[in-house]
Amino acid sequence: MARIMMLIVMLLSGTATSQLPEFTQQYRQRLGGAIDALEEILADFNRDAARYGLTSAEAIARQKSSEDPFIRARGDSMLNAEIRLSRLKLQREELETAGPLDRMIIFARGFDPTLAQATAEDYEPAVPVTPAGFASAGFGALGGLLVMRLLIGAARLGRRTRPARP
Repeated sequence: MARIMMLIVMLLSGTATSQLPEFTQQYRQRLGGAIDALEEILADFNRDAARYGLTSAEAIARQKSSEDPFIRARGDSMLNAEIRLSRLKLQREELETAGPLDRMIIFARGFDPTLAQATAEDYEPAVPVTPAGFASAGFGALGGLLVMRLLIGAARLGRRTRPARP
């Protein structure tokens, strides 16, 4: 009984951990989209700032020193967007130059919580752990079983001893 339980645990944990490379890949795809969105937001902000003769840093400083709490909050938001964009770009560079195993380490070391949550919400497993995947794997296993039985049967026919001719 202990061996059966060990086998079941190994299968379940192996299946679960086999999802990490695919999750990291889907995270990387979302990472690119998040970077694009933040760049667009910051580009609009920088255009507005330039229209008034301000740099991004000057515009944020002006917002943060405003008497209006909403404007101050927007300054914090823009500063956080700049920081997040820098962090995401750095992570993208690291992920692009890393190998498959290193990507998982880079992801675990510094993932963006918002992005990881969005990835998890839309995540689709890449190993056959969905009903369609299990059905496909089942048909493949059945096909392999049939081919092996045919090969073994053919080999047995060839090995049959024939009576010697007098």
